[in-house]
Amino acid sequence: MAEADTPTSSPPIFNYILGFLLIGIAWGLTTPFIRAAAKTHKPSHHPILSTPAVQNSFVKRTVYGSLFKLTDLLRNPRYAIPLVVNLTGSVWFFLLIGKAELSLTVPITNSLAFLFTVLGDWYVDRKVISKETWLGMILSLSGIALCVQSKR
Repeated sequence: MAEADTPTSSPPIFNYILGFLLIGIAWGLTTPFIRAAAKTHKPSHHPILSTPAVQNSFVKRTVYGSLFKLTDLLRNPRYAIPLVVNLTGSVWFFLLIGKAELSLTVPITNSLAFLFTVLGDWYVDRKVISKETWLGMILSLSGIALCVQSKR
């Protein structure tokens, strides 16, 4: 005799939609802010980089220089805050993958990240959104709709 299937309670569809949107915002909207902060960042002077021991060693110069650049960037709130939000989106993504269907989660979140990156570029850099980009955004949303429709 076959066991009766026990109904599993799944979260309301609103939770999935909210999760997809939050991940898209966290990944896409923060990217232009991170890029702008990295482009305008002026690293501080570190005296150790001027010492002969570091100047004469390519490895030391590269390692120390990279570490100082990284710590300088992470101390810059214009860079660090969007980076933390972006990384939080990755945590949300992995939590959502455990609950939502993988074949929907990946294309939806990546497409929304693209859409929010375009909007973030418009807001941060005042980039004009071209007709081709608008068409790409519409086609991306249409693709998301088709993916969702095919799973119903």
